[in-house]
Amino acid sequence: MALLNWHEDFIVHLASLVCPKVYVELGLYHCMLFNRIIPFADQLIGVDINADAGNYMQKSSKTSFFKGTTQEFAQEIKANPLQINMLFIDADHSKDAVLEDFKNFFPYVAPHGLILLHDTHPGNEQMIQPEWCGTAYQAMAELSKGAGEAYELMTIPLSPGLTICRKRLTQLAWRETIIN
Repeated sequence: MALLNWHEDFIVHLASLVCPKVYVELGLYHCMLFNRIIPFADQLIGVDINADAGNYMQKSSKTSFFKGTTQEFAQEIKANPLQINMLFIDADHSKDAVLEDFKNFFPYVAPHGLILLHDTHPGNEQMIQPEWCGTAYQAMAELSKGAGEAYELMTIPLSPGLTICRKRLTQLAWRETIIN
């Protein structure tokens, strides 16, 4: 099972380097990754349709739990805008849901913010089952077509897969403010 969870160590290390002001995780399960990010972010929001997921969250002035769908949380952010520095998409593992989450939350990701998408490189046919990776990997081909100037994508080809997206208009973060 450790091999299937390699992404958690990777994301924690990444968070320790970029120290996101706002970290949002869509799909918590038992908050194993979420709780490990707490030391590195200023504000953390966990979203899950299952109320029980919130019981696993370490309580802190930095953490909050949203019980509901990712679409409901997107409406909440639309009403109360928030700038996200690191977003982890791991709720519904279907292609359509991944695309919808990406589309709904992308406007709220800060310039040079990171979007991490899980289950994007299943290792075999069994991993494509809905309870594992589902069809999330199929969303990457569509997102790659739309990248253009707004963002870049890279998938780590190790099962179950992690795709890293950086929102950007320029290559260098410090030049982004000069253009805008």
